[in-house]
Amino acid sequence: MPSCRRIAIRLAAATCCLAMTAVASAEDIIVHDARGHDVTIGRPTRIVSVGGAVTEILYALGVEDRIVAVDTTSLYPPSAMADKPNVGYMRQLSAEGVLGLHPQLVLVIAGSGPKETIDVIDAAKVPLIMVPETFTEDGMLAKIRLVARVAGVEARGECLAAAVSSDLTWLRDLRGKVKTPPRVMFVMSFLDGRAMVAGQKTAANEIIQMAGGVNVADSFDGYKIMNDEAIVAARPDHVLSMDRGKESIKAADVFASPTFALTPAAQSKSFIAMDGLYLLGFGPRTAAAARDLAARLDPALAAEAANFKPASLTVNCRS
Repeated sequence: MPSCRRIAIRLAAATCCLAMTAVASAEDIIVHDARGHDVTIGRPTRIVSVGGAVTEILYALGVEDRIVAVDTTSLYPPSAMADKPNVGYMRQLSAEGVLGLHPQLVLVIAGSGPKETIDVIDAAKVPLIMVPETFTEDGMLAKIRLVARVAGVEARGECLAAAVSSDLTWLRDLRGKVKTPPRVMFVMSFLDGRAMVAGQKTAANEIIQMAGGVNVADSFDGYKIMNDEAIVAARPDHVLSMDRGKESIKAADVFASPTFALTPAAQSKSFIAMDGLYLLGFGPRTAAAARDLAARLDPALAAEAANFKPASLTVNCRS
């Protein structure tokens, strides 16, 4: 296979001139990204957007006409996947597939790759900005503001950040009404009776807390296979998972396992599945997702949650 260096040389000739022209024709800005790089860009009109939250923010800011391609996690709005070319899964990007679109900017969420592809794009002198992925309220707002700055629509970014901030304030008030935090276990996968669950420093852990719950798998970071004894001892009241269509984990399979059958969640048949990007994307709709989760975890909050109309779902920050 050709080396990264040879690929970069071959593709650089097709992309470098276009990128330099774009920078020369607009006022430069410098963006400090998740890699610690200071990236100089102009006002890009050809953006490859990688990461569901990144694409969602760009659409919310009304700059979708500048997007020339998205990745497979860019599921919202649905028109993104329907209307834009697809560069594949965020962790399995092809340098040739990305650079062949002649982008003026490659905007990717942290964790995108592989590293070899990122290196080739860098070598081709096409600006690449890696957007920090911090699963916190402040991190979510910072993500919105960074994407808006990159797109040159800072005022729209402040509009969207203000709407999301308002939603988060309401959500904090809702959490204050929780009397007994529900105990939740997020199951990422369930194969041959073995559950891979979310620990701390994950999007699942943070969304559970935002919804007023407690993640019972709090003795480790990231995702790992949890043994039977630990699952029983954790005593989850609810099992939470992602809705993946035909590939979704089935409640019947989980609760039929001897291990989960001993949990309070099995006794009440409390299995909650939600759209993955909505639940874990930490984009503009995250407060709405936490509201929906809170209502399902604690029925006492359902009526109040139903009356809340998130500003992030109705605000117009597109112009």
